[in-house]
Amino acid sequence: MVFGDEKSKVIEPLGRISNPCIMVIFGASGDLAKRKLIPALYNLARERLLSREFAVVGFARRKMSHEEFREKISQDMKELGMGELDPDLWNWLVQRLYYLPGDVQDPNAYQQLQNLLTDVDKKHGTQGNYLYYLATDPEFFSRIIRQFGSAGLVREENGHWRRVIIEKPFGRDLDSARALNQEIREVLNESQIYRIDHYLGKETVQNILVFRFANGIFEPIWNRRYIDHVQITVAESIGVGQRGGYYDNAGALRDMVPNHIFQLLTLTAMEPPISFEANAVRDEQVKILRAIQYISPEEVLRYTVRGQYGEGIVGEQRTPAYRSEQNVSPNSYTETFVALKLYIDNWRWANVPFYLRTGKRLPCRVTEIAIQFKSAPFVLFRKTAVEHLKPNLLVLYIQPNEGISLNFGAKIPGPIVRMGAVDMEFRYADYFGSTPSTGHERLLYDCMLGDATLFQRADMVEAGWSVVSTIQDVWKALPYRKFPNYAAGTWGPQEADDLMARDGREWRKCTS
Repeated sequence: MVFGDEKSKVIEPLGRISNPCIMVIFGASGDLAKRKLIPALYNLARERLLSREFAVVGFARRKMSHEEFREKISQDMKELGMGELDPDLWNWLVQRLYYLPGDVQDPNAYQQLQNLLTDVDKKHGTQGNYLYYLATDPEFFSRIIRQFGSAGLVREENGHWRRVIIEKPFGRDLDSARALNQEIREVLNESQIYRIDHYLGKETVQNILVFRFANGIFEPIWNRRYIDHVQITVAESIGVGQRGGYYDNAGALRDMVPNHIFQLLTLTAMEPPISFEANAVRDEQVKILRAIQYISPEEVLRYTVRGQYGEGIVGEQRTPAYRSEQNVSPNSYTETFVALKLYIDNWRWANVPFYLRTGKRLPCRVTEIAIQFKSAPFVLFRKTAVEHLKPNLLVLYIQPNEGISLNFGAKIPGPIVRMGAVDMEFRYADYFGSTPSTGHERLLYDCMLGDATLFQRADMVEAGWSVVSTIQDVWKALPYRKFPNYAAGTWGPQEADDLMARDGREWRKCTS
């Protein structure tokens, strides 16, 4: 494949080249396009995975010409500090950037978009394939898709494909998710809908399936006989930043649990799929969500914890309370921390608790899945200096440093039987090198190829919301009156520790 002008050298692709298409970004002047989408496209081009028959059309309210859009994107890339860009490669991509100012609620804008797509199609040979990315406020999702239908922009005919990527949050609760699914299915087939979760672009998340099902030493012990419990942690050291307006209407439960955390949960707990075909994998994920034990309203107070951060110190910097953040109500009852205890009612996981937690202004930024195995019998060590046996621990690190570690006991050298903990660690960067990534490369690439494995299906979305619907109802009926209840820079409220302590367990002390 050749990038750039006629003098550019021919470079063999590293894998299958994506299909020819135009990617249309709604919200192209926003932060997501700047920080994630355009850099991801450049990285795909750098890896020679992007088709030469490719172009981007940006759509947003801001008035800009094609050239002004290209200049803005080029300046954005410099500000992101991505290192030195290959000038020929970047020029190749920039010359395929186009822009259309417009209002997503204006039918005339979609006719103008149709005309521009036709022109770009002819110029770059993209074969009538369109990928729409809705990087907009969620309230516009169904409105934009209805406009697509009216303008004929998603009609698939003569071998052309039309796909729509929808950002989270997909609904606010079970009822709104069902309604949104119904609305968009009036225009789109399920095969055209790609509900994105950027966590699934992480290497370790994708590696969970490979780790579990390609290694014979782990699958036989991946069950209730050997595993004591599972902890999933998604911790952020930052506050709500500029997202106060959105976050104060969402909260940690709605923002993180039915999507990000449940994706990690299902990949960890699912049964082996019959193949890696998209629906085969997602069928098994849905089974796990449907097998999660129902939490009654009475159990919500025992199995769930909510928190809101107050003033504190993160790192060495003093940070404000949540209620003092920009665009947040000074009397807000929105939670910024959630901890849950769940059970999965199936043969593999019967009576194995899954502890989930997520929050903002915690001591560090880290996402991990910790599998704690049952302790070995102590009988052999009763007459030795060993006082207790530490359980084995397998940790899958999702971010920021992706990798896997296995903790086990070993004898400390010397005449006395003493044991010490040993960590066997694997880090992606050490073994395979580090490559620039936004987490969106794999997801965009898969969508261009028509592989929906890492995207949520309608029934997955609804099953996730159904798990937390009772929690939402109870929390709404009983606002927590003791906020803030944890200081910024700590691991959440005391009630979260109590949740584990009642079971004789404790949270892992995560480090980034």
